[in-house]
Order: sequence, then structure tokens, then C-alpha cells
Amino acid sequence: MLMLIKKGGSSPRRQSKVAFTEMQGMDVIMNLKSKDLLGLRDISAEEIQYILDTAKTMKYIVTSNNKKTAHLQGKSIITLFYENSTRTRLSFELASKYMGASAANISASSSSVSKGETLLDTGKTIDMMGSDIIIMRHPMSGAPHLLAKNVRSSVINAGDGMNEHPTQALLDMFTILDKKGTIKGLKVSIVGDILHSRVARSNIWGLTKLGAEVSVSGPATLIPRDIEMLGVKVYSTVQEAILDADVVIGLRIQLERQKKGLFPTIREYSRFFGIDDKRLKLAREDAVVLHPGPVNRGVELSSSVIDGEQSYINEQVTNGVAVRMALLYLLTRRGSNNEIVD
Repeated sequence: MLMLIKKGGSSPRRQSKVAFTEMQGMDVIMNLKSKDLLGLRDISAEEIQYILDTAKTMKYIVTSNNKKTAHLQGKSIITLFYENSTRTRLSFELASKYMGASAANISASSSSVSKGETLLDTGKTIDMMGSDIIIMRHPMSGAPHLLAKNVRSSVINAGDGMNEHPTQALLDMFTILDKKGTIKGLKVSIVGDILHSRVARSNIWGLTKLGAEVSVSGPATLIPRDIEMLGVKVYSTVQEAILDADVVIGLRIQLERQKKGLFPTIREYSRFFGIDDKRLKLAREDAVVLHPGPVNRGVELSSSVIDGEQSYINEQVTNGVAVRMALLYLLTRRGSNNEIVD
């Protein structure tokens, strides 16, 4: 585990330099096994912990007055998004700039994709321009995996269909770790549309690997079959799910699910699965409330819960930048043959 800097009189800039020196010394011992981050299903608990430890150091930079470092100077980071995004895309762009890298954004609507260019042709074009990392969001599950097999650049999955959203889960875990000091043994309840949620899947993979007891709850039509095989408990009521929970994660309900008849109305969803102050009291007194955003106020969570003392939704945003800085740093230290580069 990383040795973090002591609290005291040194400046944030000095603290960052000390912490980075310690990280560089540890890379010889521990590093990510793959050039890509495609999901949490196939990486080890040790790798997840290493990313979270590295993110602790990065948070010093994010919260300091001087957010600029040169540790990724000369590196090129490309965000390739086939779906709309505000938080994830901007978070990656800021993470790149804070680390001194060059960042460029490509959206499907403004690129050659709109002219019929295939995913692989677009990816290979970006790759041949000298990109170091391609950060990709795509509506089709497995699209980042396909790209990663065909380019030299590292590929980070920023969300693929209903499959995974690993960086969101990592920032959720980082926030939990920051507030609770550990993840092992915690009761974590995920409430909402589990069936279509890539956030839920990544959180389940990551949290269970770090020793959390995970449960899910939502309308029966929005719970995947055989999800218990992933090591989670399923509750039919939100009250059962959040009873004595250490962490409560709400998931966004999408209106298109209602149009498909998967639940009657938004009002009905809120009545049976919305989390308000009364229901939150069923959780532990020091329970942490999270949400990947954007939040539908009064639907998944009441405004009083969102704005309450147990909510760390805004802090998740800050932590997201730190986690993504950690990933960019760790992945760009790999050469073309997947070796560590000093």
C-alpha cells in the first residue's frame, strides 16, 4: 500500500512531489497487468486496491491550488464517445490536463463516424496519429474490448452498453474507502434499475472482490435473472435492502424503461423504491449515500437525502477526477510491449 504524506506544514505542491516519488519506487513491485482497463470483472483485487491507493495521491493535486503537474507531459489522451456524457468525459479531460497531457475529444456526430466510418477504422486512425490512451464510450457491449485488440494505444472503457462502467465503480469505491476506511465487511445496497445498469455490474465485481457484502433491490422487471450467481443478495423491497446498510447507492431510472412497460410510472417507482429520510433511517446511522448521477430528484432519492449530511454525491465528482488521473498515470507508464517505463 502506498505510504501517503504526513499532514503538516509542507505545501500541496511539495506533497504531490513527495507522493509521486514514492509511487515511482513502488511501480517496480506492483503494476497493472494489462495495457487496458476494460472492466473490473477481469482484474484482481490487488490491482483495484493499487488504483485506489494511487488515487489517494492524485486527490492532493485535485484539491490543491496548483492543479498542474508535468507527469504526463508529451502524452496524448483521446476521448471517443459514441454516447452523450458530461461528467465522465469532462472528468477525463480535466484529469488529462491536470497531469500535463494533451487532450482531445471526438464525438460520433462530429467525426467521420457520421459518414459511415467503422469503429475499428476510426480507432486505428486515432492510434496511428500517436495517441497514448483512447477513452471510449459506446452503446454496444464489448466495443472497447474489440478496439483494444486492434490498437497499440491503451483503451479505457468509459461505459459500454449494459456491460460495465469501471471508472464509475472505482470512484464509488474510492469514496467509500475515503469515508469508511475499509470496504471489507461493509454492507452495500444498490437500488434501482439493476438490469440495464453498467454501473451496478462494475460495482458488484469490484466491491465483492474487496470483501463487501452487496445486495440489490428494484422492480422485479429490472432485476437480472440469476444475478445471485455474482455473489449478491436480492431483496424485493427497498426496506429490506437498506436495513443496517453501511452504503446505499441509488441508480438513475430512465424514462424509456417506463415507456417499455418495465414499471408503471415514475410516481409508482418513487413510492416503492425511492429513498427518503424515513427509509434512510433503516440504514446505519453513519451510512454513506452515493449516486452516479445525474439524479432525478424525488424519484431515486429525495432532495433532503441528496442534500443531507450522509450524501457524498458531490464528493464523488471530485474523486472521479482523482481516480481517472491515477488510471492515466498508471497506464501511460507502460511501453508498447506492456512493460513499465521510467
